[in-house]
Amino acid sequence: MAVPASATAVQPGVLVSTEWVAEHLNDPSIRTVEVDVDTKAYQEGHIPNAVGWAWDTQLCDTVRRDIIPKEKLEQLLGQSGIDNNTAVILYGDNNNWFAAWAFWQLKVYGHKDVRLMDGGRKKWLAEGRELSTEATKPTSKTYQAKNPDWSLRAFLPEVTKASSERAAQMVDVRSPQEFSGEILAPPGLPETCQRGGHIPGAKNIPWGKACNEDGTFKKTEELRTLYGNAGIDGTKPVIAYCRIGERSSHTWFVLTYLLNFKHVKNYDGSWTEWGNLVAAPVEKP
Repeated sequence: MAVPASATAVQPGVLVSTEWVAEHLNDPSIRTVEVDVDTKAYQEGHIPNAVGWAWDTQLCDTVRRDIIPKEKLEQLLGQSGIDNNTAVILYGDNNNWFAAWAFWQLKVYGHKDVRLMDGGRKKWLAEGRELSTEATKPTSKTYQAKNPDWSLRAFLPEVTKASSERAAQMVDVRSPQEFSGEILAPPGLPETCQRGGHIPGAKNIPWGKACNEDGTFKKTEELRTLYGNAGIDGTKPVIAYCRIGERSSHTWFVLTYLLNFKHVKNYDGSWTEWGNLVAAPVEKP
């Protein structure tokens, strides 16, 4: 199935427009999925035939802090009417925060055809496009995930080495107030830490700077300038982090798929791990 790529994308096919999604609402080879920060948003109105995933219960291990286990992912995708050949189109609120987190997890488990709807829920609503309040109930399918690809994920030992030895460039995608330690978390979000600040050596490039006002991604040259001005140009490995890994998934997507950097990892332990470590170094301005 030929898919038009956004003019922004270096790697074709990872972005689709709201227009494209509207034209393919009933395509059986596609499953549209909404993943929101506000898990109630889906019930208030979603793209017709889209299923909704709750990031806090369905896309994580609810017993220990981890991404969704392989078996649980297989069950979730199968129940969502997704098999290994289905094109998964992800979108959500907050300019695709958690949609990007779902994208990252699907790539960890090797799903081939995953895309983001450029502009997310914000753009769909702004354009006055069709909404449904009925929960989609697709026919179940069988899904077999690959073993996780940990080359996309940074764990604490690697982050510690990257910070102490400058073995990789660290990009803190949180707000300047979080980076400085003025606040510990965005207002209203519960996951927090003992200390404020940032990982030593990290550069602060807030995730939202990669987006236009309408929620779409900026053009390639604008993105190259944004990250290049901070010395992030793809010549060295990059590790992105935020608070719990969702905003940094967004930046991981930008660096990996829109700028085509070859060695980018998402540190989803992020500040709620580092900021709670005993004796871990913290920088503040």
